[in-house]
Amino acid sequence: MNRLSDRLDLALAVRLRQVVAGEVATESELRALADEAGGWLRATGAQLHAAEERLTSLNTDPASPLAEIAVEVRRVEALSRERNEARRLLEGLERRTRELRTAWLKRDADAGSPFDPRTSS
Repeated sequence: MNRLSDRLDLALAVRLRQVVAGEVATESELRALADEAGGWLRATGAQLHAAEERLTSLNTDPASPLAEIAVEVRRVEALSRERNEARRLLEGLERRTRELRTAWLKRDADAGSPFDPRTSS
């Protein structure tokens, strides 16, 4: 991974945590966050799969250095935690999105239609 990617993932995780915790977001931001979080989850899953494959390969070769195996084990553990965090945040975002959309619909319903003569001033 490179540092820019890590900073982008961190910024995404921070914003997801904020929205999941109750901060307001627009509909377009919710959609963008869902798209980015889905991409983060897919990318992390692919990296985890590749690390697991490397670990399997190292484990089948008796000549594999223990240090390389240890590095892959740590990578698998870190990617597993990251994938779980991405899943948790995406699920929280989906829940928060439903809450916000319900609130918007309720507010609009309570305000009435601008075309309804009973609600016009």
